[in-house]
Amino acid sequence: MKETLIQQAEIFVSDLFERQLSPKNYYHNIEHTRNVIDTVMLLAKMENCTAHDTLLLQLAAWFHDTGYVKVDDGHEVESVGIVHQFMKDASLSESDLSTVEQLILVTKIGEEPKTLLQKIIKDADCAHVASEDFIEISDRLRLELKYKKEEEISELDWLKQNKEFIFKHKFYTTFAQVKLQPKKEMNAYELQKKINKIEKKKANKSGSQKVGRGVETMYRVTLRNHMTLSGIADSKANILLSVNAIILSVALSNLVPKLDNASNSFLVYPTLVLLIFTVSAIVLSVISTRPNVSSTNVVTRDMIKANKTNILFFGNFYKMTLEDFEWGIDYLKENEDKLYSSLTKDLYYLGLVLERKYRLLRLTYTVFMVGIIVSALTFIISYHYLVTVK
Repeated sequence: MKETLIQQAEIFVSDLFERQLSPKNYYHNIEHTRNVIDTVMLLAKMENCTAHDTLLLQLAAWFHDTGYVKVDDGHEVESVGIVHQFMKDASLSESDLSTVEQLILVTKIGEEPKTLLQKIIKDADCAHVASEDFIEISDRLRLELKYKKEEEISELDWLKQNKEFIFKHKFYTTFAQVKLQPKKEMNAYELQKKINKIEKKKANKSGSQKVGRGVETMYRVTLRNHMTLSGIADSKANILLSVNAIILSVALSNLVPKLDNASNSFLVYPTLVLLIFTVSAIVLSVISTRPNVSSTNVVTRDMIKANKTNILFFGNFYKMTLEDFEWGIDYLKENEDKLYSSLTKDLYYLGLVLERKYRLLRLTYTVFMVGIIVSALTFIISYHYLVTVK
């Protein structure tokens, strides 16, 4: 009779949940019910309950959350109504039915158990606080509340609610107090660690926002200025390159063909001077705009931790694997001091590149200017010498 009744209860509740329970019940579902039953069986055995008392506990455990198919608040009362409906054809005395009712009703939050059976089902219903999967189970309850109440619950708020619940919760049976209480305290410790970590992260983020906006603006503006100056340098180099290329092409097409005539011998030296300075200016323009990729060794995680490299510059990270590069970026995001240090290095090396570009650009302009003057003077002197000789 006992096994048949329990099997019927399992079939009835499983079918009821499958047909009528909301899919939003991520926590209060058949899985939770089965977990409560398993814990009830364990506690009943440890507390030396009779077979009959164990039967009543199993029935109450199967039906204690069935009221969720109708309502959330006050589902315990609805669960009692459903168990009455199931028990119509069952040969259960009024006294036993009343016991099952009281066992279901005592699972309500805030209700204090009085009998041993009530203590057992009360402990079983909240045994998840001592589970190794407490955080995962708690997250399922958070999802259920989120979708049913249609409001977001932040991770920090939820962890604090769980901490408060565990602080107020207590086990009633001897076995739970001895075996489950230590695990619950460990979960409370893990909860506090998570809370501290999130609060520390928020505090750091808040502090960074207060004092970091000006710093971030400084880096942003300075980097933009560096890039603008680099663009200006490249533009100037391209202008010089184009002008000298035109001068070279004109000289080669108009002056050089005339040098094989003896009457134009006075043009040899001026043309040679012009070509030397023009080619020199072209070479310097090319050198000033020629890209230079670092030949550094492969960057390692230890180098990033030791702040010996800057992976924000492609010349450093192009030899890294994608996995190491992603790790490095995540490491910088979690360590703002290293992040700002990398940005500082980026500014510094961009400055070195700019210094080289502008130094070569200045030299190129000087060569171009001197070349034009010297070439012009050479043409004048050569022509004057030709006229004087004649």
